[in-house]
Amino acid sequence: MPEMITNWLNTHEIFTATTILHYWSGLVTTVQLVFLSLIIGLVLSVPLAVMRTSRNLLISGPVWVYTYLFRGTPLLIQLYVIYYGIGVIDGIQDTFWWDIFKAPFYPALLAFVLNTAAYTTEIIRGAMVATPQGEIEAAKAYGMSWFKRLRRIVLPSAARRAVQAYSNEVIFMLHASAIASVVTIVDLTGAARDIYSRFYAPFDAFIAVALIYMALTFTLIFCFRKLERHLLRHLKPANG
Repeated sequence: MPEMITNWLNTHEIFTATTILHYWSGLVTTVQLVFLSLIIGLVLSVPLAVMRTSRNLLISGPVWVYTYLFRGTPLLIQLYVIYYGIGVIDGIQDTFWWDIFKAPFYPALLAFVLNTAAYTTEIIRGAMVATPQGEIEAAKAYGMSWFKRLRRIVLPSAARRAVQAYSNEVIFMLHASAIASVVTIVDLTGAARDIYSRFYAPFDAFIAVALIYMALTFTLIFCFRKLERHLLRHLKPANG
C-alpha cells in the first residue's frame, strides 16, 4: 500500500508547472533542431540533386559518394563522429569555430543537416529523373535555356512528385531527433529523462513525450496532405 501511494504521488507530481515548463523547453529545442536541419538540408539538397543528375562523373560522382555515405551509416554514429570528432581537430580550439561547436546543439545540427540533405537529395533527384521527356522537349522547342527549363519545368514538376516522399523524411527527422539527448541536449527525450531521474516514474514521463511526438507527427501529416492536394489540384476532374 505505501508503494502504491508513492507511485500515485509521483504520477501527479510530474505534471506540476515546473515539469510542464521543462517539457515545453524540450519541445522548443526539438522544434528548433528539426526545423533548422530540414530548412538548411532542403536548401543544400536542391543544387546537390541537380549535380547528381549530371552525366559528368566529376560533378555527379562526389555527390553520389556523399549520399551513399550518409544514407549507408546510422544517424547516431554520424552524430557521435561529429560531436566527438570536432574537438580533436588540430587547432580548432584556438579558433572561433570552437566557440560555436563546443556547445552540443551545433554538432547535432550539423549531423542532422548532412543526414537529411543526403536523403532529400536522392528524393529530389528521383523526382527530377521522372520528369516526362515530352515536357522537356516542349520546353526546348520554345527555346528555353537549360537553366530556364530547370527553373520553370523540371523543379516545379519534381516538387509535386517529391512532396509525399519528403513528408516521410520530415517525419523521420522528427523521430530521429530523439537521439540528440545522447549528447546532453535537453530536447523532448532529454526532458523525459530528467523528469524520470527526478521522480522515478519512467512510464509516465516517456508516455507524455510519446503523446507530444504523436501530436507533432499527425500535425505534419495533415499539413503535408493539404500541401499535396494544393500542388496536385490541377489533376482533379473538372466539375460538370
